[in-house]
Amino acid sequence: MKKVVLLRHGESEWNKENRFTGWTDVDLTEKGVSEAYKAGELLKENGFNFEKAYTSYLKRAVKTLNCVLDRLDQDWIPVEKSWRLNEKHYGILQGLNKNETAQKYGDEQVLLWRRSYDIAPHALPEDDKRNPRFEKRYENVPDKDLPRTESLKDTIGRILPYWECIIFPNLKTTDELLVVAHGNSLRGIIKHLKNISDEDIIKLNLPTGVPYVFEFDDELNLKKDYFLGDPEEIKKQMEAVANQGKNK
Repeated sequence: MKKVVLLRHGESEWNKENRFTGWTDVDLTEKGVSEAYKAGELLKENGFNFEKAYTSYLKRAVKTLNCVLDRLDQDWIPVEKSWRLNEKHYGILQGLNKNETAQKYGDEQVLLWRRSYDIAPHALPEDDKRNPRFEKRYENVPDKDLPRTESLKDTIGRILPYWECIIFPNLKTTDELLVVAHGNSLRGIIKHLKNISDEDIIKLNLPTGVPYVFEFDDELNLKKDYFLGDPEEIKKQMEAVANQGKNK
């Protein structure tokens, strides 16, 4: 049996402040670090021995991965970082409070921006300092590939080639891989693996710091998927994520 574990980073500073984050490079909170270490402990208790790990260019994912590998005592394994695993780009919404945005535009519109398949927020202007074309970390990425905003459909469009050509083929020669990324980038992979419809993907909310295990047979057919941890607690965490964008 071959396994891929998908893990959303621990709570970030802007998760705590309920802000749209996207490609903004914010750090983990103390709670986020604790969640990352807990994820590592859960994986250790369940006997995981990863042979390679993947993460994004954003520190909240990178630091989560480092904490997990520390708990597993697997800091030595190869790690590959890719901008393609970055979070969905939220355009001009980045930095805005989700509740305040819902008060202004309504719950339904914010839900569409956060969770719908093909509706993107308004794009960042070319001269906006938040535009990724100004960041050194993306200097080797063609400008045409750098988003100014994204829908989930757009996010999947940049992630799937990396998943299908780089990550997934490694299961042919390895047994366990770890991918630490973001709520929407991972939703894209999950949509692909489980063949979730464009309509139903809006209902999927990933909690921070909870390992999501996918098991495959030797022919790389998906056989089973499940979260590690207490089911009731995970359900509450998912509901909390779903409620983040509501007018309270």
